Amino acid sequence: MDTRRLVLFVIFSFSIMMLWDAWQQKNSPALAVQQQVESGMQSVASAASSKTIAADGAFNIEQGQRIKVVTDLFEAEIDTTGGDLRRLLLNKHRAAETKNGSFVLMDDAQKPMLYVAQTGLLGDGLPNHKSQFTSKANHYTLADGATSQEVRLTWVGNGITVDKVYTFNRGSYVIDVAYQISNGGESTITPSAYYQIVHDSKSKQGSALMPTFTGGAYYTEADKFKKINFADMEKEDLSVTSKDGWIGVIEHYFASAWIPQAGLQRELTTKKLAEDIFAARAVIPAASIAAGASVVIKAQLFAGPQTHSDLVAAAPGLEFAVDYGWLTVVAKPLFWVLSKLYGLVSNWGVAIILLTVLIKAAFYPLSAASYKSMAQMRELAPRLQAMKEKFGDDKQKMQQAMMELYRTEKINPMGGCLPILIQIPVFIALYWVLLGSVELRYAPFFGWIQDLSAPDTLFGTLPWLNMPIGLLPILMGATMIIQTHLNPAPTDPIQAKVMKIMPVVFSIFFFFFPAGLVLYWLVNNILSIWQQWYVNKSIHAAALAKKGNAKK
Repeated sequence: MDTRRLVLFVIFSFSIMMLWDAWQQKNSPALAVQQQVESGMQSVASAASSKTIAADGAFNIEQGQRIKVVTDLFEAEIDTTGGDLRRLLLNKHRAAETKNGSFVLMDDAQKPMLYVAQTGLLGDGLPNHKSQFTSKANHYTLADGATSQEVRLTWVGNGITVDKVYTFNRGSYVIDVAYQISNGGESTITPSAYYQIVHDSKSKQGSALMPTFTGGAYYTEADKFKKINFADMEKEDLSVTSKDGWIGVIEHYFASAWIPQAGLQRELTTKKLAEDIFAARAVIPAASIAAGASVVIKAQLFAGPQTHSDLVAAAPGLEFAVDYGWLTVVAKPLFWVLSKLYGLVSNWGVAIILLTVLIKAAFYPLSAASYKSMAQMRELAPRLQAMKEKFGDDKQKMQQAMMELYRTEKINPMGGCLPILIQIPVFIALYWVLLGSVELRYAPFFGWIQDLSAPDTLFGTLPWLNMPIGLLPILMGATMIIQTHLNPAPTDPIQAKVMKIMPVVFSIFFFFFPAGLVLYWLVNNILSIWQQWYVNKSIHAAALAKKGNAKK
């Protein structure tokens, strides 16, 4: 395989990689849990699968009165039925595909999505996510200068008082959720608390060209970070017990996760509740509560963007929600450098350009070796073409003559392969960094590019193909055409035609890609063109000098 074929293979393979997201292998051994928790979970599953399904078989979620909460980061709605968090808007993030409004992370409207955070208690006569709570107010606002806002809901029954307390903290996407249980009855109770996120499997993000993951995820020190797609949830329930970890739902750019109090025993599970409706939940057994005694069960809910600093601050392992797969060891340092560059220039587009320059500089010696090999092959192209005409279809003699020519000229036709292969992991890792970074969502560059996470649409959209037409992909195609002219001309006519059409094909792909990705490849190509032109010029001058000395 010569360098041209390797480059073609790399480009083709990279495109296939971008079209398909890797299937995550599920590793969810079923572990035993306390009998009380198991029986409680069965009762919750039964309630969810019977009482929440309407007569026509559709999933139905009961509604009571709404309590609205406004903070610096959230606009939330809590329902008195179950005290559930039913709707959550992120004030610092724009709504998808619109310039107005905040991003809706959670909603119980079911169309276009169902995404709610529910909690309840397990045990006879205790409130679950179907029980009715009361609140002293129906609207709460985080006051100027206040660090937190508490929302208290109360349930009373059988001599037992249960307060469900939300605490919204300024500047944090972590919401504290506590159960304060006071046993005013005559007998001891042994409750467990469950915290679950309910999500449908239909409202997924991404596209065939830009696939992204929407599904469950959990983390424990033993199992580390695991993703669970909805198809696996349908086949089998997850059941993992641990004294650490969290469980939640992740999607492109955003995540939610229940984080039980550290050190408490917990069971992390998934469950199919109805057709296309699934739950990811954590169950926490509480200590026995004697008559006249009380106890507090604490947990936290992270609900927000996959910003690295917010994820790290929320819980161990949550930063893996931005999943770079097997290239994490490369991608994380790249994002760190990108973030530092942004801190210097305050523009993510400029930061991408600077990062591209740094990467190109780091790989300059390797790229130079590759381009040198290609330039030498370019100089030999006329002689190789003459050999092909001389030997015709005699491939064996042609091969022998080529190898003799390489030995005479001291050229290794595979000399450019290793440098290219070494750079591939970096290029792919940077692709995932730019694709998965919420920091680039609606991040402006300059001029018409006001969202580096969206395709460039300077020239509008072709309606019959729904294909955006932008300047960056056109420039990208132009640089690919220039590169084909700098490369050695293929002796195989079929190869030559493929190399000519490739820029057109890949330009079409890049019309659909986010502007940030196209910007990276455009700058990388411009730098590669300059370097390759310089190397070609040097090799050509050396070849002319060699010919001149030979004539003397």
